[in-house]
Amino acid sequence: MERPSRALREETRAGASFLRRHGWPLLLLFAGLLLPLWGFAELADEVREAEGFPFDEPILLAANAMARSGFDQLFLLFSATGYLYGVVPVDIALVLALALRRRYREGVFAAVATGGSALLNLAAKQAFARDRPSLWESIAPEHNYSFPSGHAMGSMTLAVVLVLLAWNTRWRWPVFAAMAVFVPMVGLSRVYLGVHYPSDILAGWAAAVAWTAGVYLMVFRWGGRPWRNGADVVQ
Repeated sequence: MERPSRALREETRAGASFLRRHGWPLLLLFAGLLLPLWGFAELADEVREAEGFPFDEPILLAANAMARSGFDQLFLLFSATGYLYGVVPVDIALVLALALRRRYREGVFAAVATGGSALLNLAAKQAFARDRPSLWESIAPEHNYSFPSGHAMGSMTLAVVLVLLAWNTRWRWPVFAAMAVFVPMVGLSRVYLGVHYPSDILAGWAAAVAWTAGVYLMVFRWGGRPWRNGADVVQ
């Protein structure tokens, strides 16, 4: 009896030691990669079969019902900064800043995550070829495909990159708080403007989280962390 008990204790200690060393990457793998991938797959399957989502049209109509001139300007601003005039310049500036600071691994992570996200979005749009909503004439019309939302995917990718890079620093909570406001507002702006279904937004968020988490795990491996040996790390 003693030998099996000892073996069980040793196995338990080994498992606990593994979780202490690799618990964060495992949690990231599950919550940041597997769950979003499952969510995106479910949404994509419905779009591929040309089946609508029961929540899409009611949410679009509710967003249109709240339309006011003041809201127009607010959501046009978030829509503009949510991609070409905000997210893309910040992506480029972030990669350049990391390169200038000689934080090459962090720079590679940011570059591959943001650049790859954009390419994946373009490929997915062509693959699914989902038409834009046409419930009303938008004040900021779009003419390419709808699924998944490039604004949602780009803003979420940048948000996850910034949060992961800041997580071990004193900037963790300010960055998280800012992105927790910015990303939903960008997604809501696209629904408010009538150029995306809510399911496009959800799919963009899911794909962005899964992709960025996967890139993080590849770049930093299982034992690495951003800013290792850096002065910005909170001990």
